Amino acid sequence: MRETAMEVDREDGRSQNQLRPLACSRNILHRAHGSASWSQGDTKVLAAVYGPKAGTKKNENPEKACIEVIWKPKTGQIGKPEKEYEMILKRTLESVCILTVNPNTTTSIIVQVVNDDGALLPSAINAACMALVDAGIPMKHLAVAICCCVAKSGYVILDPTKLEEQKMKAFAYLVFPNSVHSVLPEGSLRVEGEPIENGIITSVTHGIMSVDDYFYCLERGRAASVKLSDFLRRNLQQQSTDSSKAG
Repeated sequence: MRETAMEVDREDGRSQNQLRPLACSRNILHRAHGSASWSQGDTKVLAAVYGPKAGTKKNENPEKACIEVIWKPKTGQIGKPEKEYEMILKRTLESVCILTVNPNTTTSIIVQVVNDDGALLPSAINAACMALVDAGIPMKHLAVAICCCVAKSGYVILDPTKLEEQKMKAFAYLVFPNSVHSVLPEGSLRVEGEPIENGIITSVTHGIMSVDDYFYCLERGRAASVKLSDFLRRNLQQQSTDSSKAG
């Protein structure tokens, strides 16, 4: 039987399913075509969008738009984990962007890590999506990303800090679709006939996780995605570009 939220002791006092405070600002970089900052607790990521520019990269389909992701760590050189992050981000963003609108073009998304205190990749995905909206890139829908961790004792927590991540036996990065009517043109929710109300866009797991653990993470992640979607909706409906915060 799963532990209740009251039975999980987290150092910052949060319950098992509680997210850290969220903050997002858009249009923060003047030279980029679109930009956004995203914070979850002490984890902060900046994303900048440049393009679409004429031409596609090598080995890309010229009949569609190309998405390029460049990951910039806080310090040091890019390594294998960052290359994996770039690939996951690229595939996720390609699945939510309408690639047939601007064929034979390349849109570059630069992700700059400001601080990593856990759930870094989901924060980067959320930042990149908001930057794409800010740049006016055609999108089928938005995406909301969450990290779920499984402890050795079997309990699951959401949105871990860096210290919590280090203590976990396994974790899952989950990306869910989120439709935002205030941003997307009417009828765009039916693009290519793909259903977006349910399902999952991206799922990446690390460590040893049972099937039951995975499906429980999926259930908890989907429930948390509703909170993230509400935050995005409020942020996108604001007329100003001032930071908005939610607990």
